[in-house]
Amino acid sequence: MAEVSVSIDVSDMEKAILFYTKALGCTELRVGEDTTKLSADNVSIFLLKKEPKSNPLITGTSSRNYERHWTPVHLDFNVSEIEKTVSLVKDFGGVNEGSESGDWGAVEFCADPFGNGFCLCQINS
Repeated sequence: MAEVSVSIDVSDMEKAILFYTKALGCTELRVGEDTTKLSADNVSIFLLKKEPKSNPLITGTSSRNYERHWTPVHLDFNVSEIEKTVSLVKDFGGVNEGSESGDWGAVEFCADPFGNGFCLCQINS
């Protein structure tokens, strides 16, 4: 089976490291100027410093922007204290955009300081 890792483009490595380690509890494994490796339990997360307006495609004319954007693929962080984690997300420059809950648990829809969306999930056992 293949090992899965996640890469996240960011414009400010120091701010990204603080956000993902302090707000979301990731562990710093290796820090570099343009690439930092974090761990979230058993998933490797690579923060990749990329300049705004640079082209992310080999072919095409798209450009990176760090305003809030949507993609059908996103991260879910399963947390035990969802309200506390939402507070930390806001404290470290992220945003909370709404929530849903039910007998299954709760989800908070968030974005990091670079516009990348993710969910905080607290699932009832």
